Amino acid sequence: MTSAIPVAGLVDRARALALSGRRRLLGITGAPGAGKSTLAQRLVAALGPTAELVPMDGFHLAEAQLHRLGRHDRKGAADTFDAAGFVALIRRLREPGDAPVYAPRFHRELEESIAAEIAVPPEVRLVVTEGNYLLLAEEPWSRLRDLLDEVWFLDVDEELRLRRLTERHMAYGRPPEVAAARARGSDQVNAERIAGTAGRADLVFRLGDST
Repeated sequence: MTSAIPVAGLVDRARALALSGRRRLLGITGAPGAGKSTLAQRLVAALGPTAELVPMDGFHLAEAQLHRLGRHDRKGAADTFDAAGFVALIRRLREPGDAPVYAPRFHRELEESIAAEIAVPPEVRLVVTEGNYLLLAEEPWSRLRDLLDEVWFLDVDEELRLRRLTERHMAYGRPPEVAAARARGSDQVNAERIAGTAGRADLVFRLGDST
């Protein structure tokens, strides 16, 4: 049975990583709608300037590239990201130099990423990244496991996850029937693939009641 852990307990574990000496990298993964982004933001906010969030979503392929490749209707699948670029960034973040490392940020309202919007200064002790495919065994995603010090898998009740996902699609302009079809269609295919990676995580959990 998956353990239930309150956010406070996760903050303590993340803080211990941040205080362990050299810069550490923490990954948070799980299916679409699991709550990864919200949890990652809460962890970074609790830790203050010692931590920075660098989401995987910044490496979505641009709309023009997705149309060119014929993958636009599957946006969110593993092959609709610049996986090699994301791996290269994570590798750079492992060893801080004398200058900030810059990363892109995805804007859902635009369906595009803006380059170099996130700055990770050298003094940051914990970089938190979150995304669907941090534990995939396929190249080049498989390289991430050795680059991340810990990877946590956030599980969630399936009915709640689907409701969240449908509401997210609606919030960005999709009609209710289209939003529901997306959540139970291509998103569900991705979710089932991601669920199969949980065994590679350092921690598999659901959020506890006292959050």
